[in-house]
Amino acid sequence: MIVGVPKEIKDHETRVGLAPSGVSHLREAGHAVLVEAHAGEGSSITDQEYAQAGAAIVSDASEVWAKAGLVVKVKEPQPAEYAYFRPGLILFTYLHLAPLPELTDRLLAARVSGVAYETVREPDGSLPLLTPMSEVAGRMSVQVGAHYLERQNGGRGILLAGVPGVAPASVVILGGGIVGTNAAKIALGMGARVTIIDRNLNRLRELDDIFNGRLVTMASNSWTIGESVRTADLVVGSVLIPGASAPKLVRRQAIAAMKRGAVVVDVAIDQGGCFETSHATTHTDPAYMLDGVLHYCVSNMPAAVPHTSTFALTNATFPYLLDLANQGLREACDRHPAILQGVNTYNGFVTHRGVAQSQGREWRQFASLE
Repeated sequence: MIVGVPKEIKDHETRVGLAPSGVSHLREAGHAVLVEAHAGEGSSITDQEYAQAGAAIVSDASEVWAKAGLVVKVKEPQPAEYAYFRPGLILFTYLHLAPLPELTDRLLAARVSGVAYETVREPDGSLPLLTPMSEVAGRMSVQVGAHYLERQNGGRGILLAGVPGVAPASVVILGGGIVGTNAAKIALGMGARVTIIDRNLNRLRELDDIFNGRLVTMASNSWTIGESVRTADLVVGSVLIPGASAPKLVRRQAIAAMKRGAVVVDVAIDQGGCFETSHATTHTDPAYMLDGVLHYCVSNMPAAVPHTSTFALTNATFPYLLDLANQGLREACDRHPAILQGVNTYNGFVTHRGVAQSQGREWRQFASLE
């Protein structure tokens, strides 16, 4: 198999799909690896490091896409990359198709096999390729929120930890999964008052044990969310329905009732966002004010710390990438149910139920397609 690693072109996306360690392992398994020149520079990885690991450095992205049978990326293809799609190509990346019908159209028309990191799911229900970036985004969400709470950045002028005699900030986290748990770790470590809201009572019990009662846990319902958001200084949205659009848990009237200069960080923006007032932003223009509340909705948050993110991502994705390279898509799916769960598009059809439901499309089981 020829594996291609193009340079990411999404706004300020400085991660890269494969670290040199992954290149070395693929070469040892008998595969060729093409890396676009300068693909790793944003993650502080040089072309020389890739070449020493056994990659061929290619000057033009079109050559990477044209020669590779399997392209590994970080983010969903951008419109400038649609022309590279072709039948039989395996694309392995974060796709987040639910809010991207145009990209879905192009993948289907070109009969690209789209395997999405975010829907690769192990039999125990875990999402191993979403976990590392969720850990990064969760930890970053509080760091970013604290930054925007500063007055010069448009916030209320709140120090997250407070000081003796002055109360700390109130941080509300919607969702107690990987993102929410990591956000809570950082918020508590910075001295904030933390509330996590989740609909799963067993998960709330686990979180109460994990944090030894240092945070408030609340069962999710519209009243609880509305009241908690109204008094919060920082709200982190971290809900996830794998493959499907995120539910709009916070309506505009709840945002309008928040304190002026409060901050919301919508980590769920990759799947459309969980605040009704959210729209995707970029690292170039990351935040906007609406109804007096600062919104940070960058859809590739971990790109701000690309060195950490790239190596964490390669650690998680590589075993699945190697299976795809060694066995091809069909056999890899037959042998590994987790990879089968990751297939979003195949042979012109949507093969993930959540994506199909979010976009009102026909859904076909992968096994039923030739």
